[in-house]
Amino acid sequence: MVKSVYFVGAGGIGMSALVRYFLAQGYNVGGYDKTPSELTEKLIEEGAKIHYEENVDAIDACFKDKETTLIVYTPAIPAEHKEMVYFRENGFDIQKRAQVLGFLTQSHKGLCVAGTHGKTTTSTMAAHLLHQSSVDCNAFLGGISKNYGTNYILSDSDFVVIEADEFDRSFHWLRPYMTVITATDPDHLDIYGTKEAYLESFRKYTSLIQPGGALIIHKGLEMKADVQDGVKVYEYSRTEGDFHAENIRIGGGEIVFDFVYPNGVIRDINLGVPVSINIDNGIAAMALAILNGVTEDEIKEGMKTFGGVDRRFDFKVKRDDVVFLSDYAHHPNEIEQSVKSIRELYQDKKIAAIFQPHLYTRTRDFYKEFADALSLLDAVYLCDIYPARELPIPGVTSQIIYDNLRPGIEKHLIHKEDILDVVKKREFDVIVSLGAGDIENYVPQITEILSK
Repeated sequence: MVKSVYFVGAGGIGMSALVRYFLAQGYNVGGYDKTPSELTEKLIEEGAKIHYEENVDAIDACFKDKETTLIVYTPAIPAEHKEMVYFRENGFDIQKRAQVLGFLTQSHKGLCVAGTHGKTTTSTMAAHLLHQSSVDCNAFLGGISKNYGTNYILSDSDFVVIEADEFDRSFHWLRPYMTVITATDPDHLDIYGTKEAYLESFRKYTSLIQPGGALIIHKGLEMKADVQDGVKVYEYSRTEGDFHAENIRIGGGEIVFDFVYPNGVIRDINLGVPVSINIDNGIAAMALAILNGVTEDEIKEGMKTFGGVDRRFDFKVKRDDVVFLSDYAHHPNEIEQSVKSIRELYQDKKIAAIFQPHLYTRTRDFYKEFADALSLLDAVYLCDIYPARELPIPGVTSQIIYDNLRPGIEKHLIHKEDILDVVKKREFDVIVSLGAGDIENYVPQITEILSK
């Protein structure tokens, strides 16, 4: 019988939601993470026993009984990690984070959101719509909800909202009741190898939807769905499909539109985070909510009060003379959407970005696409590549993106240690930090400099 749960990679945004779940259920919870962070410190305050040294001796005794301890790990942890080697050699029950989430989709009605990008905002939005309604939900999210200050919601509801991660085919462990697929632009080619294999992984995922459930898929995706009998398929997009928007009004710092769904129209939806990409995200979230019993009035209130997600188009400074945003965008299509949304809001301003590429393989595979997306800016400050789980690849540096930026753009190659000097010079009206690496660590200091 499991009494203790130990997480290898406890500080990851997706893992930490499960840490909180098992703490709330009364288990002994501990784990390892490579570096201290605000999130790991909060988990320790909440009762988790977390250490930062890759050392079997640092593991608390209550996690060394294989009969009563479940080990949960993230695929980003290398196979030779000393603690993982210890657990494997001693016959512990070891499961991926996604396997544990998979069990939850079998005991609850899983409302999942998958896709190359947009899934964190869409799932967090859907969780807010459900949680603030009479329906309610549990949620395991890939970002910190600004409404709740956490990536985890616990309730007595039958529903659980889950961000479905395609990395390492993790989402194949899930058994969704309903799922959204936002986008299938190829990514993680270090895992998949080819675009075709990536699209096939999404096809396989759609076959896991439970009969009686539904697939809500963005119109125009290249992938082919393969649902079981008894699964309804709906399409959505900004302007057409079973779920779409009409009468879109953008201006005065607001975005308002009418939401069209198969049984009617909800007029004057007001986006709580008024950026244009959230029209698509909002349509998908509202589709999930309305198909599962959230009322029209509850949907209007939920959309209006949605506060957003940390690091997702996250305004840190918003003044007439200077604007600073933090955004997790790390795929060319995400960056393009982010920049276009900023440009829409600040048409006559000089817009700059500090971009930290994430992974050598992703940079190698998409450097031209990164350059095209970043070329929509007025100025670009390119940091060194954040390696995460990878070793360097000869010839793959930020220079190859730099060399492909459009002629005439103001461009700079910098080290991350130079970021604060760039900010102090203030040669921009609007600046956004882009990337999924440790560039986030500079956000508080940038905010402080620009707030003065």
